[in-house]
Amino acid sequence: MNYRKLMLSLALCLPLSALAKQILVQSPHLSLVLNADEGRQPEYVYFGSKLSGADLQTLQRPQGGRMNAYPAYGMDCPDPAAFACRHADGNLSTQLVVTGSDVKGNVTTIHLKDPVYNLFVDLKYRTYSDVDMIEAWTEITNKEKGTVTLTSFASAMLPIRRGNVWISHISGAWGNEANVTDEPLSAGELTLRNHNGVHNAQGQHAEVMFSLDGKGKENSGDVIGAALCYSGCYKLKTVTDDSEYHYFFAGIDEQNSEYHLRRGETFVTPPVAFTFSKEGKSGVSRNYHHWGREYMLAHGNKERMILLNSWEGVYMDINEKGMDQMMGDIAGMGGELFVMDDGWFGEKYPRKTDNAALGDWVVDKNKLPNGIDGLLADAKKHGVKFGIWIEPEMTNTKSELYEKHPDWIIKAPGRDPVLGRGGTQLVLDMSNPKVQDFVFSVVDNLMTKHPGIAYIKWDANMDIMNHGSQYLSMNDQSHLYIDYYRGFAKTLDRIRAKYPDLIIQDCASGGGRVNWGTLPWFDEFWTSDDTDALQRIYIQWGTSYFFPAMAMACHISASPNHQTGRIIPLKYRIDVAMSGRLGMEIQPKNMTEAEKTLCRNAIAEYKQIRPIVQMGNLYRLQSPYDKQGVASLMYVSDSKDKAVWYWWKTETFVNQHLPRVRMAGLDPAKRYKVHELNRIDNTPLDCEGKSYSGAYLMEHGLDMPYSHNVNWNERTSWASRVLYLTAE
Repeated sequence: MNYRKLMLSLALCLPLSALAKQILVQSPHLSLVLNADEGRQPEYVYFGSKLSGADLQTLQRPQGGRMNAYPAYGMDCPDPAAFACRHADGNLSTQLVVTGSDVKGNVTTIHLKDPVYNLFVDLKYRTYSDVDMIEAWTEITNKEKGTVTLTSFASAMLPIRRGNVWISHISGAWGNEANVTDEPLSAGELTLRNHNGVHNAQGQHAEVMFSLDGKGKENSGDVIGAALCYSGCYKLKTVTDDSEYHYFFAGIDEQNSEYHLRRGETFVTPPVAFTFSKEGKSGVSRNYHHWGREYMLAHGNKERMILLNSWEGVYMDINEKGMDQMMGDIAGMGGELFVMDDGWFGEKYPRKTDNAALGDWVVDKNKLPNGIDGLLADAKKHGVKFGIWIEPEMTNTKSELYEKHPDWIIKAPGRDPVLGRGGTQLVLDMSNPKVQDFVFSVVDNLMTKHPGIAYIKWDANMDIMNHGSQYLSMNDQSHLYIDYYRGFAKTLDRIRAKYPDLIIQDCASGGGRVNWGTLPWFDEFWTSDDTDALQRIYIQWGTSYFFPAMAMACHISASPNHQTGRIIPLKYRIDVAMSGRLGMEIQPKNMTEAEKTLCRNAIAEYKQIRPIVQMGNLYRLQSPYDKQGVASLMYVSDSKDKAVWYWWKTETFVNQHLPRVRMAGLDPAKRYKVHELNRIDNTPLDCEGKSYSGAYLMEHGLDMPYSHNVNWNERTSWASRVLYLTAE
């Protein structure tokens, strides 16, 4: 063994504290340990369950991997890098070594600098005293004599020890969002990216889980979660080479987005929220839900209202009489909010179809002679709140806004614009401060004139389809995707500063913007334009991996379903919608009295369980992706005195055999009384009114009949159950 190898071998046997300055970042149950010796590259040492003081003293250094916490390109070129740039003099190489560290409040900073150039990088880590989440990001400052061009600028890198590691990631498309894929990590690169510019959660999602001991299980096993908090173009990359580690990188997608960092300017990357759980994928989800409700979602401590949205009920056939009727119907069923969707605006170009009037946010008096004030008066008469739909980042070629400001749209220089929805839709350039002022004014004008508006549905139905800004200089055209998001964020900051109590829904062709980069300004999101109950089980299942039920808008819709044409009984549609933020997407006047009664009862029962569903702890039990013919999940209160259990049959065959579903999250010593919600059976379940120990329910579970005990002419192939458990 040569001298260098001998010294390395001896070093690996020594406790870390004897060799390095140890940086400890901790949450209630997590520890992140880094080595930050001045003059050397910072190194990851440990990420996982919280370490004791004794274990920290004897913590072993990782072996067989590259632990550089923020590898830079140029001096070890074959290895993947988190950071790369072209310095002011053209040099493509960068080294980043530690110059110091500090802790201010709940943020730990490791300061890095290139020994040759005045380029500074701060590695930032934020923790919380009450949730298990560590946010990591970088701040890059140029103090060179000229402009530094950033060509790769990940937010963070995390090494993950090789073994039987599986990744779970989310993907999909319009109407089919949040599909779950579980696959083992193998040699090579796995890249998840989205370059749509607006809809960054259709296609791939910016969140992943790593199961460290085989294919991920829901309620057991070691799992790492990572979520990039960004609403623009992003890239997640996992590199597996010949070393002992996988290397996970997350950040802004640098494709066609090189950034020209001027002298004295600081570039701040979006944070990556990391967590870890020994309670499987559902354990990771619960960590994200707690963190999201406490620190990310607008009004995360308030229960969400039950609403009726007009879209699938009338589409753009908006009129005063119809809106009044729908308000009366939802009020009569116990709802609390009515939302008027698209089709209410446009003067010169009335919004009769989707090809006109975006940007012309003036009431169409032919449809609404008494304007929004008349609608607010009707809402007050019926005892419900009123909300309204807008799409402020967009316009149409057939609009007064576009006629006045054609220079406000995103358009490639010297080329005709690419048109979207309706053959006329265009995206406004949010990098332009004048556009930011206009988008702010859309909300500000509505709220100033009509302060009774309680809720806004904010939509965005087009991606950035052509690369070009009429506002940015030709030299900075590559800044478009980044500056669009910055302008979007600035505008929403202004709106929230002036209207902190306003409820705002995040919608983008359905679930196109379901990400933690957008949600801090929003109360909830429209999960998908697909309201088919069966497909929603899959969509809502995947969405629940990272986002809490209180933010997940789930609506009872018509049958046949408007997207799939599937015929599903009302009971099943209700049971699926009740597993998130309950609402309706239907024309109530087309419902029978029996259907209205069923919905009225369901809404009343949902109000009983709403605190548990929206604020409780999620346990996913039987995945629909396992193709066992059934899906099941449950919510449990923090005190474990109440729970709600959902069971949906997903397919029907003769001589079918479904697995019995064991519950989770209960107190084994408590006894729980069972009550079925939304019951349609002629006779109650055999477990109705009976009490079972938490241990029995978690070790054994309850058998459910495969069909409903109803009259012969009411029988269908569908079956679903919702059980309310209360501790005695």
